[in-house]
Amino acid sequence: MFEVLTETVAWERWEGTIEYTFMAPLSRAVHLLGMGAFAVLYGVIRTALLFAVVALFFGLAFPDANWAAALILLATASVSFVGVGMITAVLPLISPEKGAQLGFVAQGMLLVVSGVYYPVDVMPQWMQWISTISPATYALEGIRGAVLDGQGVTADDLIPLIAIGALSIPLGLATFRAGERYAKRTGKLKRAG
Repeated sequence: MFEVLTETVAWERWEGTIEYTFMAPLSRAVHLLGMGAFAVLYGVIRTALLFAVVALFFGLAFPDANWAAALILLATASVSFVGVGMITAVLPLISPEKGAQLGFVAQGMLLVVSGVYYPVDVMPQWMQWISTISPATYALEGIRGAVLDGQGVTADDLIPLIAIGALSIPLGLATFRAGERYAKRTGKLKRAG
């Protein structure tokens, strides 16, 4: 989702259509939430297809998986990821040359502290603290439990995801609006290459 939101803004800047997008008769919230909804739909379909192909190729079976719990957690986490994605989508606006790359750096940093590569409890204390504000931490933990062990939705995973989503969407909208004003005021929307 980060990639789609950040790359969409970068592509529009590169193609010179971002100013037309900003002049469209719709609110920035509708614009960004629409991009986020597309990113979620694209991500779910792509992940499901990849998961099915890998499961068939390697003969994986998940007889105890709780797919309903995994889907609920994924849907809840998606709201948080859209909010964080809005924040990273401002990077190509304020830094035309390096913005998209900074989005990839932010994505990588979020994954590192969230337990994608190794358990959160083996990380240094400062990284464990950062992991508590990452929606990926709770999404990974909950979805792994649902798919691998058949666990249901727990409050330990759901409540932080709801709280992060409730904070990240308004923060993402405010950050993007501020970045948009800055880019317009400083002339950074013009394609330079």
